[in-house]
Amino acid sequence: MNFTASQIAQLINGEIIGNPSVEVNALSKIEEGKEGTISFIAQEKFAELVQHSHASIIVISRSFVPKNTVSSTLIVVDEAYMAFNKILQFYAQFRYKKSGIETPNFISEKATLGTELYIGAFTYISDNVTVGNQSSIYPNCYIGNNVTIGENVMIEPNVVIYDDCVIGNNCIIHSGSIIGSDGFGFAPTSNGLEKVPQLGNVILENDVEIGSNCTIDRATIGSTVVKQGTKLDNLIQIAHNVEIGENNVIAAQTGIAGSTKIGNWNMIGGQVGIAGHITIGNQIKIQGQSGINKSVSDNETLFGSPAIDAVAYRKSYVHYKNLPNLVKRIEELEKLIHVQNSNNGI
Repeated sequence: MNFTASQIAQLINGEIIGNPSVEVNALSKIEEGKEGTISFIAQEKFAELVQHSHASIIVISRSFVPKNTVSSTLIVVDEAYMAFNKILQFYAQFRYKKSGIETPNFISEKATLGTELYIGAFTYISDNVTVGNQSSIYPNCYIGNNVTIGENVMIEPNVVIYDDCVIGNNCIIHSGSIIGSDGFGFAPTSNGLEKVPQLGNVILENDVEIGSNCTIDRATIGSTVVKQGTKLDNLIQIAHNVEIGENNVIAAQTGIAGSTKIGNWNMIGGQVGIAGHITIGNQIKIQGQSGINKSVSDNETLFGSPAIDAVAYRKSYVHYKNLPNLVKRIEELEKLIHVQNSNNGI
């Protein structure tokens, strides 16, 4: 679809410098801009690229509008990065949105479906499932019994949602993720490991996004919960009865063991391992490849395995790198002391 500079400016509350009727139908990086595309500049160090870009429209922050006339139409806003993100969201609605129910599929007669849905081919929707309005379930998905899916949810291809799970409004679940598989619960007996039934569910609150190939285990009893606004990267394991608070961001390959509680507004780097039955506070930064084996208070920045204060870790690491030299110096000092003591008859 084509959009004019005037329409875009209205969307992002921007001021037009140039032709308000110019049209675009694609996005581009500023250095690859060409006629019919829209781009943006959010940092002053890239502002000179405006002079050379062939993009039809450029969104630019008010603080560094060029003084010279440029060939592109400019849309001036207070913060170009956030404005362009709004454009991306708007564009994605038109680019990816599908509608209708494809065949073949299986949809239980006991399921309740909202309006303006998309259900892709080879999808299986079980008994007593509820799907809210304007939601999309792409091909090859399995939705188990008694699952509730809210409004404006996007479930990408090859997602599995087990029985009894609850998906809130405006959630996104990317391909290959599994919501509600059994928690890893086994009781040792004289005859081996006996499986503990996992009878709970998973609850994803509103505005949660789950990356590709994540696994979120159902609770033994009760719920494994990911609260409103939290975003998970790809390849993340969330164990049974974990509770993750609001507006967390968790990077790829992180694993969180069972019954751990995580607060709000935390940033967790990639390949972080978090032990079970501990509590992580609020506004904590955990750097990549850290290992968390005890509860953490609010507002800490951690690094290492086991993780300690990040500044203390870096100071310690300087000494760690020099450890062979330090050991050698100590050995030489010990020899010197031994010689001196011998000479003194000690």
